[in-house]
Order: sequence, then C-alpha cells, then structure tokens
Amino acid sequence: MSITVTEIVLHQLHQTSDEPPQLTTVLRDNLLTITPEVEQMMLQLHQAYQGKSKAYGVFKSESVFAQQLNRLLEQETDFLPFSHSSAKMLASELGKYTFASGGTFILCRYTFLATEYLFVALIDSRSSMLVDDKLDIKRTEYLEINQYDIACRINLTELKMNAKSNRYLTFIKGRVGRKVADFFMDFLSAEEGLNPQLQNQTLLQAVSDYCEQGELDKSQTQAVKKQVFDYCKEQINTGEEITLQELSATIPTLNDKDFATFTSTQEYGLEETIPPVRNTLKTLTKYSGSGKGVTLTFDADLLNQRIIWDELNDTLTIKGLPANLRDQLMRNK
Repeated sequence: MSITVTEIVLHQLHQTSDEPPQLTTVLRDNLLTITPEVEQMMLQLHQAYQGKSKAYGVFKSESVFAQQLNRLLEQETDFLPFSHSSAKMLASELGKYTFASGGTFILCRYTFLATEYLFVALIDSRSSMLVDDKLDIKRTEYLEINQYDIACRINLTELKMNAKSNRYLTFIKGRVGRKVADFFMDFLSAEEGLNPQLQNQTLLQAVSDYCEQGELDKSQTQAVKKQVFDYCKEQINTGEEITLQELSATIPTLNDKDFATFTSTQEYGLEETIPPVRNTLKTLTKYSGSGKGVTLTFDADLLNQRIIWDELNDTLTIKGLPANLRDQLMRNK
C-alpha cells in the first residue's frame, strides 16, 4: 500500500564543540519537492513506525506545539514556519540533556488509507562507504530510516473529529523510552493517553468474569478464552484493533447477555476498540513465567493433565517431556 505525501521538510540539529556543547538548528528555507524518492523514504519510515511498540498520548492544555499545530490546521500559518518553530523548540528542549547529539528533524504531513497524519521524528545518520562510477571508494552518510526510536505520529483526522480523544497521538517506546518521555514528550507538551496494556488486562479480567457469571466449567471457560484469543490474534495479524462488538459476536451469549452488553453494564471502562497487546493476550491460552534460571511456558489446557500443580509443595510435575528437551538431558547426563 502507498502513502500520499502532502508536505515534508527536513531540518538539522547540530551539536557545537563549545563547553558545554550547544545545539543549533540548520533550517531549510523551502519545503522538499515531493518526488518518488521522497515518497519512498516516507513509506519506509511509515512501515517501520507501524511495526514499533508505541504508547498513546494527548496534548496538555498549555502545549505550545498543539497551539501552533492548531494554527496550521486552521490555515493561519504555513507548514514551513510551523516546522521552523518546531525545530527550534526541539533544540531548546533537547539541549537540556547531556546525551544530546542532534540529528535530522523530519516533519511530514501525509495520508494513508484515508487518514491524515503528521509524522515528527529525529533520525540519526550513519557513515558508510560507496563505490562511485570511477570505482573509487568514498565516504557517505545515510539516514537510519529503519532503526529510529525518537518519533511520534499525530492522527490529524481523529484530532479534527474528536479533540477529546485519548489516542490521536502515538509515540515510540522501547529501549530509549526514557529519552522520549523526558524530552520528546516535553517538547510536544504531551502526557500519556490511552493505556493499551491496562485495557488488555481489563479485557482479560472481563472475559474471566463473563465466563464465571455464565457458570461455565473449566473446560468451557478455556474454550471461550481460546475463541477470544483466536479473534485477537487475527486482529494482530491484520494490523487491526480489537472491537468489542466483533469480539462479542465470536463467543457464546451467556445468561441471555452477550459479552458487549456484559462489559458495558459492569463498567469496566473498556474502549469500543482496543489496540491489542500480544504478550498480554497470550495469557488467555498459556501459562508462563521465569525466575532463578528457569523459564516455563505451556498451554493452559495441559494444567492438571500433563502438567500437575502441587500448590502445597510449590511444584509442577510434567508428564511426557518434549522430545528435544529429553534428548538434551540424555546427552548431558
């Protein structure tokens, strides 16, 4: 699938050799011409962003970035001056931190699947070698467009339709999550919005409560949980969110009440659509844990069949070891 780039600009944030170092901005005085190469770069950035672990945020009421973005959306300012102001604000915020080293600042307004986005990122450059047409070796620099961690994306379509939404802003979280929280979110003047992890955990509790009020036995409960997991897995595979109404239609109605009605009457606080969190949803059909050098994962329906739990003695007995595990044990006895 392709994207349609509307406006895009690049600026540079450079670290000076002063003591202490300062961050300066090198600003373009015009927008990039939208060429096939530009659209290909943004498509790669978009695809990389889609695959990253993200959190949701919302602008604080005092957010200067949000105020300037609103002026842009209201056509009170143009994209270029908006980008200049944003680059200067980011340099000012980033300059407060000792790890600041600069990078290429990208702002892009684009459309994907009838949804308009604003992509904001700080991308590192890497050095490499190339062979020119005279077969000489020269040094070159390139953008790390697949390996970046400092970025956010604003769903402009949703922001315009519902300014009170708690999911119009997403940002990358991961191994440099604190960097994002400490300066990138401060640059945006944003705070946490929708919590997908909490929503998924609440969904799992609601499923367990639904089965309990339906007076299902253990095997029936596990069958329902598997149906829920299969639906959620399909949503993950297709890049879609969990929809309560769709999920409700895939599992049995219990005590004359479907799952969607049950969750609304019990006031779980679930969103109508929920971003799936794979590791949390796995607990619907699996038990897993690790500690003290031991890692265990097994299907939930094996408990008290091939895997016996002795709660009193705090032990698990496994009947029928996996063949590859048995082979390893035999080779090293």
